[in-house]
Amino acid sequence: MFSKDIGIDLGTANVLIHVKGKGVVLDEPSVVAISPKTKQVLAVGAEAHRMIGRAPGTVETVRPLKDGVIADFDMTEKMLTMFIDRLGVKGFMTKPRILICCPVKVTAVEQKAIQDASLKAGARRVYIEEEPKVAAIGAGMDIYQPSGNMIIDIGGGTTDIAVLSMGGIVTSESVKVAGNTFDRDILQFVKKHERLLIGEMTAELIKKEVGTAFPGTAEKTIDVRGRDLATGLPKGITVTSAQAAEAIRESVRAIVLGARNVLEQTPPELSADIIDRGIMLTGGGALLDGLDKLLTEELKVPVYLAENPLGCVVAGTGIMLDHRRANFQKK
Repeated sequence: MFSKDIGIDLGTANVLIHVKGKGVVLDEPSVVAISPKTKQVLAVGAEAHRMIGRAPGTVETVRPLKDGVIADFDMTEKMLTMFIDRLGVKGFMTKPRILICCPVKVTAVEQKAIQDASLKAGARRVYIEEEPKVAAIGAGMDIYQPSGNMIIDIGGGTTDIAVLSMGGIVTSESVKVAGNTFDRDILQFVKKHERLLIGEMTAELIKKEVGTAFPGTAEKTIDVRGRDLATGLPKGITVTSAQAAEAIRESVRAIVLGARNVLEQTPPELSADIIDRGIMLTGGGALLDGLDKLLTEELKVPVYLAENPLGCVVAGTGIMLDHRRANFQKK
């Protein structure tokens, strides 16, 4: 069996893998379940994610990536190894080439950690590309022409904002505020204002069901349960979209300010192109209700949600693998 070239979107919240000739073959949460005593891996991906907040003391759930980069090298390596082994992309005598994405402005040490983890997981050669560039390609933007294209890629750990032209990044900023930050904001808001302790999965559910960046539209509610901080007993409350909007307001503001900073640093000719073309919004965090409307209002530039925001990065790795462009450059 021959090895296959694969593209990996190594995200803080999810890992997506594209195998050349097959498309996206894996989409799993970036979670590892281990035994705290032996550090033995018990489960990865969706199986491990189901254990968050529900596992006994003999099981610990770990998110090995934080803010888009590796926080736990050993766990990242084990997670990648298990995912890659599951796909059967390694040949008897060969290993796959891997294109993997990282946030903009990561350090050389952080890039080296991503490369080393991929090599130890079974890669023959590792290529690293910046995430907004790959996301733009996956979203269908033609970034190789001498014209300005702007993208805001909101993942789980970071929001990468970039202006691209002629295949390269002209101006960019990485904001350590994204989908997971919204979850933490909601969790803390409910704890502070409702005196109720909820888990991160409940906070994520609130974000998905009633979360909004643009309050004032249709009001939604959701019933959730947790532990009453006063009595220690189980309790249920109703959370409204207005409360969710208030909880995440400051984090959304940080993304708006990051986008403004990038626009202010953009050369005038490219700024004119962006006004004509608009800004593309990608990543799982882009699915937050009303975020495109809020950004359009704040930036005075049309902002469009990509057709498949969650899959743009991994789709971009597939396009780059298929075309093997000259800028498919090993770092």
